[in-house]
Order: sequence, then structure tokens, then C-alpha cells
Amino acid sequence: MTSTLLPRNTSPTAPTPYETEAAEGLTHWAVEQRDTLRALVAERGSLMVRGLGLREVSDLRVLARHLTAGAVTEREAFAAREAYGEGLYSSATWPPNQPMCMHHELSYTVEFPGLLLCACLRAPDEGGATAVADAHAVLQALPAELTSRFAREGWLLTRNYNDDIGASVSDSFGTDDPAAVEDYCRAHAIDFDRRPDGGLRTRQRRNAVVHHPVTGVPCWFNQIAFLNAWTLAPEIREYLVDEYGSDGLPFDTAYGDGDPISDDTVRLINSVYEAHTVRIPWQTGDLLLIDNISTAHSREPYTGPRDVVVAMADPVRMDDCSPLFGRADR
Repeated sequence: MTSTLLPRNTSPTAPTPYETEAAEGLTHWAVEQRDTLRALVAERGSLMVRGLGLREVSDLRVLARHLTAGAVTEREAFAAREAYGEGLYSSATWPPNQPMCMHHELSYTVEFPGLLLCACLRAPDEGGATAVADAHAVLQALPAELTSRFAREGWLLTRNYNDDIGASVSDSFGTDDPAAVEDYCRAHAIDFDRRPDGGLRTRQRRNAVVHHPVTGVPCWFNQIAFLNAWTLAPEIREYLVDEYGSDGLPFDTAYGDGDPISDDTVRLINSVYEAHTVRIPWQTGDLLLIDNISTAHSREPYTGPRDVVVAMADPVRMDDCSPLFGRADR
């Protein structure tokens, strides 16, 4: 078996291959390699293992059981997924020709995965890489006045749920029961109201900068740019505004005090991400491990069928990351 290490995420250099053996099968390999793999992910932020020959969701389930400290159930999804149980999910539904910009999985929730395991069961014909970027390096590269404001104020995520686009209420909250949804919002520091058409609108103020709960390193940890309307392709943004109004978009972000974020600021954040992006094309059978706090990830446009499944694992509470906002016990 050949395993491939992604380098530190501060420069888009080629990965370094090394050799190992896994003759006893996935379970034996995972048990034997667990400490080594986790140490490498902690050091580097991400790790690509090549040569495992993963083909089934059950292969990832075996690895997740032996490599992680427990599964995370996704809540507040922004796009529909297929759930396979035990914290395993398909990739989020997103147009293949549109990039899924850099983000940290569930960074707008009060509990999120600390570790992601991504398995490529079928590589696309072209593109489709799950790229990564060092969140501490991105924080340092962004203008100090911008990061200082977001550190003071946090960021505001506004969502409008409907049955036509994006994740439904059921997709996000695991239930259609209005009382249960509202109870969830109250317990998770989410403000909510009902729109005139009966739809649900939510607002949540979250931290833009957190400290890694293990290393204490400050990280740019958010989805400020990804979930902002300016990141959408112009034709998609114009359609959504025409259809739902500027205040009815499926999601949008703002400064923590509610001020809008300019197109220039969104472009700046995305350009800094791009300057710190490391990408390696998927090969069928690959396994990618990502520290979800120290490392952002993206999904690039692709052609042809693509089947990447993810295990969300190692639950982390925002309270463990030196937060200013979004405490569930407010």
C-alpha cells in the first residue's frame, strides 16, 4: 500500500509519498496506524492516504470506528445530503460546475466535528478536488483591521428555509415539527421568526476566530465568505434576489453587528484562501483526514460522476474554543 501525505497547508507543494503495509485488512490497519495517523493530522492539519482501495461506505465506517473518538450527527445543514448512519454522509448537494468555497464543517453550530474523514469511492473525470488551507496562516494573512473587527463582533448568519432551494427544515433539524425546531433553536443560541408565508428565518451570531482546543493556536474558523451572497455566481445571485428578495436568500452573512459585508471583502477573503490552498486530485480509493478547526476545505468544480463520502467525528463544543459568542447556555 502506498500512502501519501499532504504537506503543511502553507504552500501548494506536491505531496510526499511513503510506503506502508496493510495486509491484514482495514480493521487491523486502522488499529495499528491510529496513533500515527492522528499525530500526523494534528501536526499537518490534513493527511491524504493513498492505496487503501476504498470502494464502499462500509469501508469508511470501519475506519471511522477505529480512527476517531466518536461520531457527530449533522444538524443545521446548508445543503441536502444522504445519511448513512454513525456520522457518515454523502457529499453535500451542490452544482458540479460551481465551486464549494473554503469553509469549516458546521462552523456556525455550537457543536461541530473536530475531525473529518473523506473517502473517495469514485473519482470524477476532471476536477473535484477537496482542497485544504491552513486556518492559522489565513488568519495571519488577512488584514489586521478586518480580523480584529470579526474577532470583536463575530459574524452573523441569516437563513431562510423553504422547500424550493437549499436544505429544508427537515434536512437541517431532523424534524418538521415546528415546536421541536424552535426548542432546538433556543437550546443552540439561534434567534428565529416566522415569515409572512410561514417559512422559518433564523439568525445566529458566531465566532469568526477561535482557539484550537488542543494547541491553543488561533484560527480563522467560519463560513463568512462561503455563505455570503457575493460568493454566489452572479446569475444565481440575481435569480435568487428576484425570486425571494434580498432579505429572503437561503443564506447570507454579515458582520456581527449586522452591517453588510462588501463584495470587495468577500473577494479578499477568498483570494487569501486561494493563496494558501493545497490541492491534490482525488484517486478512487483515497482517504483524506482533515482537522476541521486548524484546516479549511473546499470542493472544486468537476465533470463526470463523483462519489466522496465523509465521516464527521470527534465532537467539539464551541465553549472549548475560547468563544465570545454563540454559547448554548446564554
